[in-house]
Amino acid sequence: MKKLWIVPAAALAVLLVGCGHKEAAVEPVAPAPVQATVVAVEAVEAPRLIELQGVVMPEKETYLSSRAMGPVVKVLANAGDLVRKGDLLVEIQQDLSHGQLSQAKGGLAQAEAALALASRNFERFRKLHEKAACSELELDMARMQHEQAKGAVEQAKGAVAAAGSVADESAVRAPFDAVVVERMVNLGDLSAPGRPIARLQSRTGRRLQLTVRETDAPFVKLGMSLPVTLDSRPDLGSIPGRVVEVVPAADMATHTFLVRVELETSDVMSGLSGRTVLPGAPRASLTVPVEAVLRTGGLSLAVAVDAEGKARTRAVTTGAQRDGRVEVLSGLAADDRVVSPLVAPIADGTPVQAN
Repeated sequence: MKKLWIVPAAALAVLLVGCGHKEAAVEPVAPAPVQATVVAVEAVEAPRLIELQGVVMPEKETYLSSRAMGPVVKVLANAGDLVRKGDLLVEIQQDLSHGQLSQAKGGLAQAEAALALASRNFERFRKLHEKAACSELELDMARMQHEQAKGAVEQAKGAVAAAGSVADESAVRAPFDAVVVERMVNLGDLSAPGRPIARLQSRTGRRLQLTVRETDAPFVKLGMSLPVTLDSRPDLGSIPGRVVEVVPAADMATHTFLVRVELETSDVMSGLSGRTVLPGAPRASLTVPVEAVLRTGGLSLAVAVDAEGKARTRAVTTGAQRDGRVEVLSGLAADDRVVSPLVAPIADGTPVQAN
């Protein structure tokens, strides 16, 4: 018969502990302190900055058309051409318009001949009436015919003037110094009254056309200066602008007002998108130096220093910049102190020794 040996639990525990290996405890390493300049967050009273977006438009723009009807016989301007006031752009065949002018002149000649006859006839009846050789009715009839003949002459003169102006429009000319943006007819096309022939824009004078919400409209004043930046022309920097027009009626669908800002440069193309900043009502805000905000990985970070002198990284939301400072919309409090300049992230809990 085999014997079973029973080992007490306490002895077994001692045996297991004696056979095991005891690992050494790892003490945490405190981060090394860093030296940095620490500045206070400033609470200031500043106007709310309203960002407005718009499109650059020319000072003058026109769609040319002609009242003369006929085929186009000359095309002297193409899209992109620079033209001066009075330059011939398109010529329309003049046969029809000149024929109408000749008809009008013929009608005028007939009316003038009828007036001469009516004048002599009226004069004869007036002399006969003085000698009691004709009735009052005959004199009145002669007077009426004379007045009708005078009216016919005036009517014929108007027809000649109208036909002449239409004939003059057979030659379509530039109304001001401009650039041809688009030509809408080709050689042989039939020109008709009201049909656009070309679109012109002035070479000088550029305006940023803005839409302003009705709540922001009271802050826009005629003559006020606004800085303008163009999205596709960062090389131009901030362009000085001046408000030259505020349309006094709001759009009923969007409840916005149209504002035009004249730019001090004409070296930009129309149609570019631009933006400006409008100062609004004053309000309290927090600001820090621009260098105190580090932008990395799509985040804006600031490092605050707590009461124990340790770094605390904060994600902040920034607003407008002015005079080397940036507005902080969230992430910091009025009594915070931050590291400035912040050139690299600082681990949370790192002691900060202020310079």
